[in-house]
Amino acid sequence: MKRAVIVDAKRTVIGKKEGVLKGYPPEKLAASVIRALIQDLPLPVDDILLGNAVGPGGNLARLSSLESGQLVSVTGITIDRQCSSGLEAIRLACHLIQGGAGEIFVAGGVESASQSPFKTRARFSPEAIGDPDMGMAADQTARNYGITRKMQDDYALLSYQRAIHSLKEGYFKEEIVSLDGVPKKDESLNPRMNYKRMLDRLSPCFMENGTVTMGNCCGINDGAAAVLVMSEEKAHQLGYRPILRFVDSAVTGVDPNYPITGAVSVISKLLSTCKLTADDIDLIELNEAFAAKAVLVSRELSMPYEKINVDGGAIALGHPFGASGAILVTRLCYEVQRYMAKYCLSVIAAGGGIGCSVLWESLR
Repeated sequence: MKRAVIVDAKRTVIGKKEGVLKGYPPEKLAASVIRALIQDLPLPVDDILLGNAVGPGGNLARLSSLESGQLVSVTGITIDRQCSSGLEAIRLACHLIQGGAGEIFVAGGVESASQSPFKTRARFSPEAIGDPDMGMAADQTARNYGITRKMQDDYALLSYQRAIHSLKEGYFKEEIVSLDGVPKKDESLNPRMNYKRMLDRLSPCFMENGTVTMGNCCGINDGAAAVLVMSEEKAHQLGYRPILRFVDSAVTGVDPNYPITGAVSVISKLLSTCKLTADDIDLIELNEAFAAKAVLVSRELSMPYEKINVDGGAIALGHPFGASGAILVTRLCYEVQRYMAKYCLSVIAAGGGIGCSVLWESLR
């Protein structure tokens, strides 16, 4: 069986909805990342896989492929697993390589909430089961699991502090591609903001007497991210130095009323399948759409915050739905070049009660 490796990863800045990226349709965001990944590639990719959640519909991967100047023979396939779409695209590309269905793929995700034609979200679950908005569901899950406002605010503050440190250290520079007229800085992050004071002052935003606020959950954002995935043999033939090796992956389903628990479920399944424990994992990139999710994962699986989103996460930087899973993997590609690590996880929980996770082995 062939082994899949990631040899490069890129992303755009993460813009606020109606912010710096509002003039860029999703295919142009994705095309900028695709071009950056394949600019030195001496032969065409086998396919382009892109996740997307909020439109505009159609085969956005094909559109983005053509927009980026690929040969018409590079077809493109678009995947919707809601917030886990970008990670699912990468997961699928790795399994395609393992199965011998190709040797070179671009995989990732893109989202333009600013240009989405849909005014309301799609249904996650039938009403008979329960179809709460993600914020309401996170608030209820926090209540059920005894996750307090202070726990969430403390974690959120850590995310902001880590992201500001990463910005000041220049950690994001290499992973971000240039876009005309757009500063190479994630729009939501403000180094001058007193985030402790902000968190203390905010009121609950989803439930009366709830614990989720606009400060301890993510925003709604635009952005794109993707990775260049190859068989390990092909990567060496072409002179690339692999960064991450795909080990295994898992997807689980949980009660749609408590979707953030999908992160706990899928990590547990993947570690069990691979006969590993939480102690074996060195770095975890978790989509922290809600601080309650990170608190839950840390507490239920005994994974310390020191391993989770070490350079900041979606609370501080933003959550462009279909791209977020690919941003997690992009972040890992650069983190393993800064920190000692062997095994790493990228993890996301999505609307409808889905957990998706990939286990990677660092080759740096």
